[in-house]
Amino acid sequence: MARKGSTRLYAQVAAGIAARITSGEYPVGRRLPSERELAQVFGVSRPSIREAIIALEVDGLVDVRMSSGVHVIASEPQGGKAAMTGVGPFELLEARRAIEAEACALAATRVTDDDLAGLRALLDEMSAAGPDYVTAEEADHRFHLAIADATRNSAMTAAVQSMWEAKARSPQYRLLSRKAHEAGVFPRIDEHAAILDALTTRDPNAAREAMRVHLTRVLDSLLQATEVEEAERLREQVEARRRMFAAAR
Repeated sequence: MARKGSTRLYAQVAAGIAARITSGEYPVGRRLPSERELAQVFGVSRPSIREAIIALEVDGLVDVRMSSGVHVIASEPQGGKAAMTGVGPFELLEARRAIEAEACALAATRVTDDDLAGLRALLDEMSAAGPDYVTAEEADHRFHLAIADATRNSAMTAAVQSMWEAKARSPQYRLLSRKAHEAGVFPRIDEHAAILDALTTRDPNAAREAMRVHLTRVLDSLLQATEVEEAERLREQVEARRRMFAAAR
């Protein structure tokens, strides 16, 4: 069982699953147990298991197949050792939600007309980007940092900047982002517009809530983009029906 409260919990879980793969308990060519089962085995949440699976996928130990679950494809990591582990993608989003929501509330009390004009221009860039996710996400990045700058608090700006830098450094987050793009997850214009509206009215409570809603939806979208449990359940239901019909013949 992983030690709760320790740093990089998902990395500990990934190491535990990798050890079971190496020992043959989870053999090459077989599916891993379901997220629910793994969460019970390691005593962690399903998002932590999801982060661990992403890390194992980066290492080339597993292949996530949306139609049939997570399959073990190698007994050792590519290159002989596990990739660098950064902050877990989902725990980073939880931290962003807590910190950036307060940054947004503070910014609402200090934002200038020039700040608002800059944010509107960035919102226009996101909107004009269309399916060009690289351009849209760059504008998204600058939008969030501009809000942090509008707090006029250098510590708050540094905190927000450090979380975005952690995101950029993480190979696990890069893989998660690729999966999200393939699933059609892009920056939501309406959510950013709601944040801008709250800042324009200088309402800190509305600004805090708009940012929390936005980052909660980002978290939910990324969880949905990496969901394989529903596909597994559907596959099992289809197989059960086939067996039932075959037996009735």
